[in-house]
Amino acid sequence: MNNLPVILAIETSCDETAVAITKGTKVLSSLVSSQIKAHQPYGGVVPELASRKHVSAINFLIDRALEEAKMSFKDIDAVAVSGGPGLVGALMVGVTAAKTLAFSLEKPLIAINHIEAHIFSVLPERKISFPLICLVASGGHTMLVNVKGFGDYEVLGQTLDDAAGEAFDKVAKVLGMSYPGGPQIEKAAKEGNKKMYKFPKPLIDSGDYSFSFSGLKTAVIYKLRDLKAKNASYKSADMAASFQDAASEVLVSKTLIAAMEFQAATVTIVGGVASNSYLRERLEKATSEYGIQLVLPAKEFSTDNAAMVGFAASHYYKNKQFSDFEFSVDPNWPLPLTK
Repeated sequence: MNNLPVILAIETSCDETAVAITKGTKVLSSLVSSQIKAHQPYGGVVPELASRKHVSAINFLIDRALEEAKMSFKDIDAVAVSGGPGLVGALMVGVTAAKTLAFSLEKPLIAINHIEAHIFSVLPERKISFPLICLVASGGHTMLVNVKGFGDYEVLGQTLDDAAGEAFDKVAKVLGMSYPGGPQIEKAAKEGNKKMYKFPKPLIDSGDYSFSFSGLKTAVIYKLRDLKAKNASYKSADMAASFQDAASEVLVSKTLIAAMEFQAATVTIVGGVASNSYLRERLEKATSEYGIQLVLPAKEFSTDNAAMVGFAASHYYKNKQFSDFEFSVDPNWPLPLTK
């Protein structure tokens, strides 16, 4: 443990400012400053506002993270940061802070792909075996990845339109729920009847690993519009439960099929949607029936955080794979593919 690098990690890809100090898979401190209240009046993330909030929070979080870890800058072995994908302005705040720190401390700089960081978020839970099928499901991304090893990935399929988390947010909005919608849908669904409405399960039998949630979202909107036009009574909880069930079935079905096709030793789900308890339960039941190991990240590591950036950076540090100070943020940075 003593020879593992101490990483100061920064995450600012969207609307959460996060800083963590990690040592291997041990979290010495992990802080997240949420911008939910700032964006709630707009019903979604406002990029310029997100950038300003990152600027106002980043220095305080760095100082506080060091304080909680009982460390100073001289104890840091490297500085890591999410370099993309994400919002350009938001990413630039974190990357600028990371470059400044690494340069002034004369320490290595490690740029981490945000999606790859999510994949690494399961590392503290247990030792994982490869190949690993990872379902990435968040507000900005939905994809299935065949993880053959650290840094060795094959994207099997991804969403053709809305990401899963985006669909949750949009459905919540039409049901009159506040932003972010994912937790609101989950909460309402607990009181609802998931069999009340039969919503489509897009591409569930497509024979590939592509996803589509735009049609499901639209089906909910049309059903709601139809009920209102007829002055028919309905419960938002039933609508939420039926939507959540349809979306979860698609995600679980394709993940399970991929695990069997690629003979995966392990399955995991990462990203903000991974914190959805109903989806977790569905995946736990499905993998258990087929004898597949399921590894889930702790809920605090499902949503955006800097600890996962530190976990990934530790691997790159060990292999002496550092970033040039000239690197630029990439809002569309693809996941590193198979070697």
